[in-house]
Amino acid sequence: MATLKTRQLLVDVARKLFAIQGFEGITMNDIAEASGKGRRTLYTYFKSKEDIYSAVIDGELRRVSETYLAVARRVMPPEDKLVELIFAHLSLIKEAVGRNGNLRAEFFRNIWQVERVRKKYDRIECDIFQKCVADGVAEGVFEVDDLKLTTDIIHACVKGLEVPYIYGRLGKGLDIRTSRPIVRKLLHKALTKPLNIEH
Repeated sequence: MATLKTRQLLVDVARKLFAIQGFEGITMNDIAEASGKGRRTLYTYFKSKEDIYSAVIDGELRRVSETYLAVARRVMPPEDKLVELIFAHLSLIKEAVGRNGNLRAEFFRNIWQVERVRKKYDRIECDIFQKCVADGVAEGVFEVDDLKLTTDIIHACVKGLEVPYIYGRLGKGLDIRTSRPIVRKLLHKALTKPLNIEH
């Protein structure tokens, strides 16, 4: 328990320092000093600044994932849930990036390091999307040829929207009330069964 508390303290201190001065502006000595722990203690838990940076990103993504799982547990029709999951993803990532000051710039600059940490959370999200689409197929609402490929594409598209969403370039001037129906319509056209209209 004490070991976990010490590790979390070091991560919390590093996150605050990175948020103020960025990744490049902080040394391992700065983290050790600000935490009130010695360099030896810091190096017991983390091999390098990159290692503790990864732990900071992991902590942010874990927080996002926990909230996202709560959204996934809500009971609602699959089409509504899919829209809810997409907006939850974008809003939670925006919130996590925005609350970290200079870490925001690092989040985008060190994209490969961030992506490496994100892999496990991406898999969790893909599984959630897959279950939602599978529920829609089971209820006769959705029709998809390849469940896994469809959900991987949805997830990749949502991730691709993160940067423009965070910087306010996505649907400039549109509020959520206006953009939600547009997203819902796109998903509806892509996933729902076509009506059999007999002539």
